Amino acid sequence: MIKVSCIIPTYNEAARIANVLRVVENHPLIHEIIVVDDGSIDNTREIVSTFKNIRLIVHEKNKGKSAAIHRGVSSITGEFVLFLDADLVGLTVENINELISPITSGMADVSISYRGNSPRLWRLVGFDYISGERVFHREILQSHLDKILELPKFGLEIFLNSLIIKNNSRIKIVEWPNVSSPFKYAKYGMWKGIKGDIGMMRDIFTTFSIFEPLSQIIKMKHLVVN
Repeated sequence: MIKVSCIIPTYNEAARIANVLRVVENHPLIHEIIVVDDGSIDNTREIVSTFKNIRLIVHEKNKGKSAAIHRGVSSITGEFVLFLDADLVGLTVENINELISPITSGMADVSISYRGNSPRLWRLVGFDYISGERVFHREILQSHLDKILELPKFGLEIFLNSLIIKNNSRIKIVEWPNVSSPFKYAKYGMWKGIKGDIGMMRDIFTTFSIFEPLSQIIKMKHLVVN
């Protein structure tokens, strides 16, 4: 039986994480769920602790998403891994089915979500190449765990894309028109949101050159399966 381990990195998502956990908690296609709380200062941990079938790992200080994912991947027992963001709105059991099934059926090697509120640029591209919701075999990352720890806070998705391209992995883009992820300005306010977006872009271009995202998009589109 194929085992899928779900990893949910979180930071101050008390207002939204329970809705995500209710969807995955007893999902028949998920073997285990690990939430990595990355130094939250709200009551995220207390909320996660009310879910009995979910394992909580705590970082006392905020280390960034890359470090949280490293901790999660180092702790799983499944052969496949499902990454989920903790702030998703509108997520359903069927959405999870749609993301996992292309992998377990052998249709694709990697599946990536395409949320309903993806930025306009990603709509023009046809997929969200830095989406936080993905399913893939853990071996893609297993031999690169040390490298993940060296990434900046928001360099993970770009790094994972490079591995997908290197492995010539077949990609399934899974449309989630009913699912949204709040923009940073909606969660933190206008100025903090702008600062957060600038920090994310800085981390991306610290990981790779400014031309790398365009190159990745072109190469990944050639790997997409229908």
